[in-house]
This record gives sequence, structure tokens and C-alpha cells, in this order.
Amino acid sequence: MFDKRLTQLCPESKKYIMGNIILQWLELALNTVMIITVAKTISKLYYKEWTMSDLTLPIIVILATLVIRFFTAQGATRMSYLASKTVKQKLRELIYGKLLKLGSKYREQVTTAELVQESVEGVDQLESYFGLYVPQFFYAFIAPITLFFLFGFGGSWATATVLLVCVPLIPGAIMMVQKIAKKLLSKYWGQYAQLGSTFLENLQGMTTLKTYQADEFKNEQMNEESEHFRFVTMKVLTMQLNSIIIMDFFAYGGAALGILMATRAFVKGNLALANCIFMILLSAEFFLPMRKLGSYFHVAMNGMAASDKIFKFLKLDEPAEKTAVCTSGDIQLENVHFSYDENREILHGISMNIPENSFVGIVGESGCGKSTVASLLMGRNTINSGTLTISGTNTADVTEESLMKTLTYVSHNSTFFKGTVRENLMLAKPNADSQELWSVLDRCNLSAFLKSENGLDTVLLENAGNLSGGQRQRLALARAILHDSPVYIFDEATSNIDVESEEVILSEIRKLAKNKTIIMISHRLANVADADNIYCLESGNITESGTHEELLKKGGTYAKLWRTQAELESYGKEARA
Repeated sequence: MFDKRLTQLCPESKKYIMGNIILQWLELALNTVMIITVAKTISKLYYKEWTMSDLTLPIIVILATLVIRFFTAQGATRMSYLASKTVKQKLRELIYGKLLKLGSKYREQVTTAELVQESVEGVDQLESYFGLYVPQFFYAFIAPITLFFLFGFGGSWATATVLLVCVPLIPGAIMMVQKIAKKLLSKYWGQYAQLGSTFLENLQGMTTLKTYQADEFKNEQMNEESEHFRFVTMKVLTMQLNSIIIMDFFAYGGAALGILMATRAFVKGNLALANCIFMILLSAEFFLPMRKLGSYFHVAMNGMAASDKIFKFLKLDEPAEKTAVCTSGDIQLENVHFSYDENREILHGISMNIPENSFVGIVGESGCGKSTVASLLMGRNTINSGTLTISGTNTADVTEESLMKTLTYVSHNSTFFKGTVRENLMLAKPNADSQELWSVLDRCNLSAFLKSENGLDTVLLENAGNLSGGQRQRLALARAILHDSPVYIFDEATSNIDVESEEVILSEIRKLAKNKTIIMISHRLANVADADNIYCLESGNITESGTHEELLKKGGTYAKLWRTQAELESYGKEARA
């Protein structure tokens, strides 16, 4: 019912939790004063000891307690916010810090979708845990004890004792469902994370799914997972509703019992009218704090289930600190094996030699492992066996900062942030001046378009959604050129764009190849025809390598792909004509 790890994580939130409890107790005290005033007033009027003119003081007291109660309630809400605000900030800082320590390889241990759910919704769930559940947990025990003494000194220890004995039945009911709830909510969060991962993966790969007509299969798969998640959600709701029924039975049943006992004592003459009214009006207050705790319990369990996932992420093993720095030089892959999971190996002992300032092409059919090679070069994944070196330095020992300075990666779907063109370009070179920015834009045939807009201050939507595909890729190339690194990796950088943009990009790549190391991954063989060396991959193996002319003479996989593409392009030209 109470997770000490969370309070130890944010000790500063304890003072706000304590303030919340004190303010709730003051609210109970004020409520008691108001009910005592009401009970005595009714008793005096019933026995005709007071007239209407005597009601001025009671009305003032009641109004005063209502006004003070308003401010105590506001204060309790404020304390609730401050307690939850502290823990949310702390947890997100820890998650972000852990993510930085794990580096770009975090995806080997946790999915992006799961991480997003934990850091956003999971942390938000803990807002209710700290802001509502924890203060109520302590107040729910303080309030009945306070009322027990008030009822006892009010004239009926028997009624006070019976009510106090009935109160623990509610936490008993909570504890009964706790074990079931914990397992069920853990399953709920696991299924929720799985569904989120599947959705994100399918969304990111929508183009590929459409190309290979696998979207219908993935649709059915998602429907099955969604139905399973709905089933788990319904089980959680059923459990919550059943436990609420049990808690309501004890809460309102206990209050009714207290009212009956107080009324019976009054009828027998053992209790004064004022005391009887006081007990009738406050009997429910014995159980409402605990009943409220029961309601918050389900929200808290959700937060605690999310916290288990968060703490599990924070305990993940971090990679050893890297200190090596790489410089420009030859890139060597020797007998590299790699797999995303244990069941299927993607690369089967490939070896490549990419000399400094050379233009190397990597080609092959979709799914053969081309982009996986790029991912390994960029340090986004860890090779299972073999070595990958740059200028003789093993990339496994190189710092991420050094690797990012040495290599620049341009994909078919580069990321842009909402902001101006200037801000997005300066991510590559923070100290670049306007002249440098316009120079790279001019090289990528974008300066005329941007001058017709708002220049370098032209606003981009998220991922440059207000630009065409070709313009977006040319802007990505301009940013890459500005980065000015020794090695450039172009991963399908010219796919799905217009002919004009493709020509501009290919022209700039050829210019870069004169004094940079260029690694070009492409499904279109014409783009790498003038490369110094071409590696042809098939099912995770390098089947052949050489220049364009050498590979055509061999008549192997490369030659077959070249002929197939030439026939398709010829057919396309005839169809357009």
C-alpha cells in the first residue's frame, strides 16, 4: 500500500505531504466545530431555550468556519500540487539522465514507445500517488482516532468503539484486492507498452508496409493486440468496481450502525439530543477518509505499477565509460556479426574496407542489412562479434561525441524540429554566421526559395512538414554539409523525391567525394555507378564487391539487379511517353 522507494527518491516532498495532512485535519476540526454549533442550536430551539434572536452568534460561527475551511481546502490542494510537482520533475530528470548515460544504444534494452509511456503517462500517474494517495493514507488513520475521542467524550464510548472497530474493515478490503490488483496492473502496463511499441513501429514503417502490401496483416495483428488490451482493461475496471462495492458496504453500513446506536441511546435517555445530532451528522466522517483512500488506492496502484517500470529502467546496466577519440582514416569491418534478437542474425560475418577519402557504395535488396551497417557505423547498435575500427581505433571504445564529430548520417527521413531554418541548420554548427548558412543553402538550390519566403527566419513545422519531400532532403543535405565531418553516410538519401532534388543531391555528394569519405547506401544502383568500390549484400552476406564495370562483368547479383532496374526504368519512360 506504500512504496518507500518513491518517498526516498524525493525527500523534499515530505514537508508538502505533512502540510497536506495538517490542513486536512484542520478542515476536520473546523467541520466538527460547525456541526457542534448546529447540534447545540437545534437542541436549544427544540427545548425552546433559544429564540430566533439568539441565532446570530451560531450563524456567525458557521459562516466563519466555512470561510476558514475554504482556505484550508485551497491550501491542501496547493500542498498536493507541490508534492507531486517535485517528484515529477525529479523522476523525469533521472529518466533523462539515464537515457544520456545509455546513449544511442538505449533501444537495445528498452523500446522508444515504452520509454515515452513511462516518462510521460507513467510519471503523470505518480502525480495522483504523491498528491492524493500518500496524504490520504496518513489522514485516513488520524481522522477516525480524532473522532473516536470526540464521540467518547461526547457521551457514548460504546458508539465510538463500534465505529472505530468497523473502520479497519475498509483497509482490510483494500489489502484483499491488493495482490490481485498488483499482478493485474503489471499485466495492464505490460500490454499497454507492447501495444504502444507495435503502433509506433507500424506508423514509422507505414511506407514499407504499403510497398510490400503487408499493411492488412499488421492491421489484423494490431486488432488482436488491441482486443487483448481491452480485455485486460475491463478486468482492471471489474476489479476496481467490485472493491468499491465492498468498501461502500463497510463505509455506509458502519455509518448506519453508528446512527442507529446513537439514536437508540437517545431514546433510552442515555444521550443528550445535541450529542445525538452531533453523532448522527459525524458518523459518516468516521468512514469517509478511509473510503476516499480506497478510491485513491486504485489510482495509486496504477502509479506504483508505472513506478516499477521506471525503477526497472533506472537500474539498467550502463555501458562502460568511453575515453577513446577517433580521427579521420580508413574504416574497417572485420567478420562482423549482428542480430537484433537471439532468434535471427542479420549480418553473418561481413568484412569491408573503406579507405579514407573514398566513395563506397553499399547496395542490395530491401532487408539485406544495408541500413544495419549504417547503424553499426553510427554506434546506434552494438556488434555481437567482430571488430569495427576507424583509423585503427575500435568504435566500441570511442566516445559518442567524438563519433558524432567524425561521421554525419543523412537518411531518407531526416529529423527537423519546429522552429526557423536558421535554428535547424545551426544544430550542425552553432557558431555559423549567416553567410555560411546562405552558402550551403545555395549549394543545395534552396536559397532562391527561402528568399521568397522569410529567409533564414522561415518557420518550419515539425519535421519540416510545410516543405516538399525534395526540399526537406536538400535542407538535410545543407545541414550535413555545414557539419563538415570527415565521413558522410547517405542512407537512401535520394529515395521518394523529385528528379530535380535527386540531381542536386547527387551532384553535391560527388563534390564531397573529392575530399571526404562517402558511404552511400542505395537501392538504386545508378546512384553508386561511379563509386570507387561497391559492396553487394544479400541476406546479410557480402556476395561480391568491386567497381561498377567489374561487377557487371561478373554477372552475379549486382548485374541481375542492374538489368532489372534498367528494364523497369525503360518501361517507365515508355509508359510516360
